[in-house]
Parts: sequence; C-alpha cells; structure tokens
Amino acid sequence: MASNNSGSNNIVVPEAKQALNQMKAEIANELGLTNYEQIDKGNLTARQNGYVGGYMTKRLVEMAQRQMSGSGTGTGSMR
Repeated sequence: MASNNSGSNNIVVPEAKQALNQMKAEIANELGLTNYEQIDKGNLTARQNGYVGGYMTKRLVEMAQRQMSGSGTGTGSMR
C-alpha cells in the first residue's frame, strides 16, 4: 500500500470525501467547535486542529479494526 505521495492529504477513495467531511464536522462539534466548515482553520490553534484530526484518525482506525474483526462498522465515540 505504498504511495508516491507520502505526507500528502490525497483522498485515496474520492467517493469517501463527503463522509470524511461529515465525520470531521461531527467530531469538531463534539469538541465544541461549532460551524467548523465555515471557520477559517488558520484562526484555530494547532491544538484545536490537531484534536479534530486525531479523533478522526482514532475513529477511522476503530472502524477498520471492527471491519477486520467482523464485528460491524459502528462509528461510536471513543471518549
């Protein structure tokens, strides 16, 4: 699964873009960042932006692990 675009944010499955953006908005809302889609991300702290990305990664890993184990694809919170 190596890629020549290491370090880039290219979406490997373009059909997933809408779902990823929805997940990002839901996580940001859970973290208290309302209207995340309209916020200028440059005005947020690195910590705030990092939390959103970090929680997205956590959820995506959880979803992959569930799928691999055959126990479903739930997206419940990991808090």
